[in-house]
Amino acid sequence: MKAAALYLVAVLLANLTATLFLPVEVLPGSGVLVSLGTLIFGLTFTQRDRMHRRGRPFVYKVIALSAVLTLGLLVSFRYLWGGWLAESFAAREWTWLAESALMLKESGWRVFAASFLAILIAESADTEVFHKYRERSFLVRVIRSNAVSIPVDSTLFNLVAFAGNPFFPALVLLQVIAGEILVKFGVGLAYALVLPRSWQREAPSPSLPGDVSEGGG
Repeated sequence: MKAAALYLVAVLLANLTATLFLPVEVLPGSGVLVSLGTLIFGLTFTQRDRMHRRGRPFVYKVIALSAVLTLGLLVSFRYLWGGWLAESFAAREWTWLAESALMLKESGWRVFAASFLAILIAESADTEVFHKYRERSFLVRVIRSNAVSIPVDSTLFNLVAFAGNPFFPALVLLQVIAGEILVKFGVGLAYALVLPRSWQREAPSPSLPGDVSEGGG
């Protein structure tokens, strides 16, 4: 259950910080930018893979719950407390945070739809690829599943949320997508590399249809 709880918290935080772009480029001179949410979201793919010890049905229930919670969080942000937060940041002259909150608020239903769809589609793809290679090591499964789900997630979310937005002309949007793919994959891989030992210390769950216990990576 700890893996599921950490996954849900990471997903919610990642979506709240999706428009909080870091003031540095991924590669100097490349123009490729990433948001704080991208760094956090890089953890969710590997964290979700950890939940496989409880079986695919459990994983899909948590994915569905994360999608619903994200939708509720962003809708409430848009219509209830996002404006107050943006004004509070602006009053303190925290321009970076104020602009991020305002951008998230003004993006409206597109961010909601993008987050909801990206979670359902990309996380489902990650789950199926991870399960397909269930006889391989944990690290190999993470790499292969992330190689599919991260590009799907980054491309789908940004196109649905920001395509046509004056803040995101075509070149900038492509740079954001490229930056997200690179950073999410790097963060997910780095996180996976420190997991196998602690993974082996977890008590294995009862065997479930369609799943087998994972070995160390």
